[in-house]
Amino acid sequence: MDAALELALAIASGDKEVVDAKEMAKSLLRTVDTAADIAMFGRMFADNADFNREAAVQVAHAITTHRVVIEDDFYTAVDDLKKPSEDAGAGFVGEAGFGSGIFYLYICIDKDLLLSNLGGDAVLAKSAISALIEAAAKVAPNGKQASFASRVHAGYLMAEKGTEAPRTLAAAFSQGTKPFIEDAVSRLEEQCYRFDKAYGQGDTKRAVMNVSKGEGSLSEIAAFATSWSE
Repeated sequence: MDAALELALAIASGDKEVVDAKEMAKSLLRTVDTAADIAMFGRMFADNADFNREAAVQVAHAITTHRVVIEDDFYTAVDDLKKPSEDAGAGFVGEAGFGSGIFYLYICIDKDLLLSNLGGDAVLAKSAISALIEAAAKVAPNGKQASFASRVHAGYLMAEKGTEAPRTLAAAFSQGTKPFIEDAVSRLEEQCYRFDKAYGQGDTKRAVMNVSKGEGSLSEIAAFATSWSE
């Protein structure tokens, strides 16, 4: 931060010696990250590839496990400053489409690459992984919250770790399920079993949080995902 402020002041003063982008990068950027977001999701710096960072985390698009029916939200807006004698009725009339569903989200973390990006800082890596797991389970988009209050927490988490090639379980929903989380979980676990049978489980270990059955917890999933010796 001190280096960034010093550079900003130099540019503001009209110092011509600080205009070279590559030299600026050398004074500000680091080859080892202390920012977990850059270490996890990568960075591209076109002017100097030495400071590029390969993302250690891959996040798939969330998909519903079943067909979604779009409904319409009819709404009006009223100008409270106008008197009925001026303009009675709504100031604006509109509609917005919305839907709900059971979503499947797949996230893959390359723990070794994350550690490398963070210069071997295992404490920071574990903290970042724990924070990512909590965010994936609890955080919802801010858009339209005043209209729909979509404050949903994950009802099921499956964490896997090992040296086997990672794979998504999205194929479980190539044919839609019923719009109930129990059906989605059953299909997901069946697909997992089929992959194990076809490819072998290897050294892969699993931990599960299933809210509907009262099994596991978010803290247990985070502990499982970050349990490696430093």
